Amino acid sequence: MEFQIGDYVVCPGHGVGQISNIETKTLSGVDKSFYIIKIITNGMTIMVPTDSKDGVRGLVSGNEIQEVFTLLANHDVKVDNSTWNRRHREYLAKVKTGSLKEIADVLRQLLLLKISKKLSFGEKKMLEQCKELLVKEISLSSGEAEKEVSGKIDTFYSSSIDA
Repeated sequence: MEFQIGDYVVCPGHGVGQISNIETKTLSGVDKSFYIIKIITNGMTIMVPTDSKDGVRGLVSGNEIQEVFTLLANHDVKVDNSTWNRRHREYLAKVKTGSLKEIADVLRQLLLLKISKKLSFGEKKMLEQCKELLVKEISLSSGEAEKEVSGKIDTFYSSSIDA
């Protein structure tokens, strides 16, 4: 998929960004094109090869947004109660895929865990990161305000949202 300057894209591990430029650089005598992407949440600028298979993806569609909300609404899942270190590695791997469904699954796990125990600092930080990634992308994709998207997510876990 080719993107244009101004397009919003998702950079796995970084979140939603906007393509500010497309540049060609010569590396080892070979011309290579790069998307110059400014990440929305922190203003960081990254370069991603335009031919990278895992580099960027477009924003999710309405159907995918609905699948994410369906996943978040389903509380009938086994909560992983293993040590935080083990879960952290697993959760981080899911977040780095850039898949909105994987990120939503991590958020769901953490929100369900929060119902039964007090989350550690690291768990809270990952919960906030996942929620922010979901809210940003869904908001940009759907045109809905971030506050509204955040509120929708909160309604699925109203008993556990007292951060």
